[in-house]
Amino acid sequence: RGGAGARRGGKMASTAAGKQRIPKVAKVKNKAPAEVQITAEQLLREAKERELELLPPPPQQKITDVEELNDYKLRKRKTFEDNIRKNRTVISNWIKYAQWEESLKEIQRARSIYERALDVDYRNVTLWLKYAEMEMKNRQVNHARNIWDRAITTLPRVNQFWYKYTYMEEMLGNVAGSRQVFERWMEWQPEEQAWHSYINFELRYKEVDRARSIYERYILFSVLVIVHPDVKNWIKYARFEEKHSYFAHARKVYERAVEFFGEEHMDEHLYVAFAKFEENQKEFERVRVIYKYALDRIPKQDAQNLFKNYTIFEKKFGDRRGIEDIIVSKRRFQYEEEVKANPHNYDAWFDYLRLVESDADADTVREVYERAIANVPPIQEKRHWKRYIYLWINYALYEELEAKASKRTRQVYQACIELLPHKKFTFAKMWLLYAQFEIRQKNLPLARRALGTSIGKCPKNKLFKGYIELELQLREFDRCRKLYEKFLEFAPENCTSWIKFAELETILGDIDRARAIYELAIGQPRLDMPEVLWKSYIDFEIEQEEYEKTRNLYRRLLQRTQHVKVWISFAQFELSAGREERLQRCRQIYEEANKAMRSCEEKEERVMLLESWRSFEEEFGSDTTKERIDKLMPEKIKKRRKLQAEDGSDAGWEEYYDYIFPEDTANQPNLKLLAMAKLWKKQQQESEAAAMDPDKDIDESQT
Repeated sequence: RGGAGARRGGKMASTAAGKQRIPKVAKVKNKAPAEVQITAEQLLREAKERELELLPPPPQQKITDVEELNDYKLRKRKTFEDNIRKNRTVISNWIKYAQWEESLKEIQRARSIYERALDVDYRNVTLWLKYAEMEMKNRQVNHARNIWDRAITTLPRVNQFWYKYTYMEEMLGNVAGSRQVFERWMEWQPEEQAWHSYINFELRYKEVDRARSIYERYILFSVLVIVHPDVKNWIKYARFEEKHSYFAHARKVYERAVEFFGEEHMDEHLYVAFAKFEENQKEFERVRVIYKYALDRIPKQDAQNLFKNYTIFEKKFGDRRGIEDIIVSKRRFQYEEEVKANPHNYDAWFDYLRLVESDADADTVREVYERAIANVPPIQEKRHWKRYIYLWINYALYEELEAKASKRTRQVYQACIELLPHKKFTFAKMWLLYAQFEIRQKNLPLARRALGTSIGKCPKNKLFKGYIELELQLREFDRCRKLYEKFLEFAPENCTSWIKFAELETILGDIDRARAIYELAIGQPRLDMPEVLWKSYIDFEIEQEEYEKTRNLYRRLLQRTQHVKVWISFAQFELSAGREERLQRCRQIYEEANKAMRSCEEKEERVMLLESWRSFEEEFGSDTTKERIDKLMPEKIKKRRKLQAEDGSDAGWEEYYDYIFPEDTANQPNLKLLAMAKLWKKQQQESEAAAMDPDKDIDESQT
């Protein structure tokens, strides 16, 4: 540390050598760095810490005579003057100086200090306030007035000066002087609160006419100078008149406000206040007129408060019909906004139409329906038309059921059918509804014509089924046969149609025709549900008690498929045939099925067959047959196989269950190996049990 100090001293001496001659300093012999180095950060930290050390308070000084007092004042003034001389712009030094002089009752000196400070910074608000407060404390009223006059002349936009000045004059009882200050202030067109302060001042002295004239000037500034073009100023003026029972004047103010803002700048708060004023005057019809006038002209998203107050008013003074009207109108406005924003939002149209149907007249409902159906989907894809088509359906149902207009209903159906692009897609429900409508109108030819046109333009399964159902209800069986023929020419793979056609012939008692239809059906090259068709054909032959034909059907079916359910169904049929040899026939079917299923890769199906066979033997078989079927039952074992992912990589192993059938000669070695493994495992378990029990004698052959 000594070496570092010497180096700093040498550097300072070298820099100041050209200016003055310094005494020689003893040279430091050891110029090596000190063992403990001190950084600049440490020096600053130590200096900061020492600043926080509490210094002992100065001793109290007792002044005993005038000379000591004057000496004290001189020293204090010299200190203040030195501080001011160092930095004249620090106003706090001036204020402390002046307040100290004021504490000594040296008012003249304090004034002098404040005046000197104002020469430095006359824009400082705090300086003016302290100066005026000093004069008011010392009851120097004229001096205080002089200071306030200078302040508002120099800084007229500082509202605090005006408030203090008027408050001082009012406290002194100089009402005329305070009013004069307010008038000077209003010439500067101040903010809103200043006008209200002037009005409240006049009202404190019961000067209602003067307050009204101030309001008029205030509103005039709003209209001409556009200083405060705000609705709340008009509302305050009207409430002022209402408070002082000048109801005609208040109504006139509201009317002037409505005229001034017009329809371009309408505000719901003005109309709400106007309506509440009329409500207080018991003018309920005028209230309704005001609300309806505003609701018709103000945008709906800006009139939420208006709706709310109108609803409250109707609940208080209106009847049920009026309340419902306001609620319906509010919801109607909401739906209007939704459909304007997105005309193809059909859900909004449905809600809108449901609302209109419950309240409005027929012409209004028709108008909304026409607007809704005019929004045709822009893309001719059926998924875009599924919601739209219900607009037409609801329109037609409304005309038929509510309006009782059959001609208009027919026009709606025909217009919708003409609009649909039948070459690309159609809606069978529309054709069927139209036909059902014509039937309700007892116009059968038109209904048949509509359905025939639909089948000719755009044949669909649903149209054929609907047309056939209609003719069945009318008991026109020849027409049904012709329709089924057309239907099967259109969709020969539809098994349900073949079954229904055959059932119709069965009901009519024409068994040969029904059998011929089934034969044609099973001879088709492509069917959507062949198993259902074969089952229906077999059930038909069973009902007719044609057992040989049923067996032939089963044999023909087994030539096409060896499915286990077919074999089980065949066996159950033989069991239920009701003859003496039924058990033998059933057991023979199971034998054939078991032989046929040996080559089947689906072992679960073979297991299903054997379980069905075992159930049969348990109910009808002997002990020999039961033992035989038990020997045929497979062994269930757990195996593992390797899995591969889609990209061919190794995906690990999985466990699964496999069946080993005793009849399979290829699996005999596996069965022997499995039996030996089970025997070995049993021996291991017995040896472990014996080892855990030392008291038990263990046979040598077992060990």
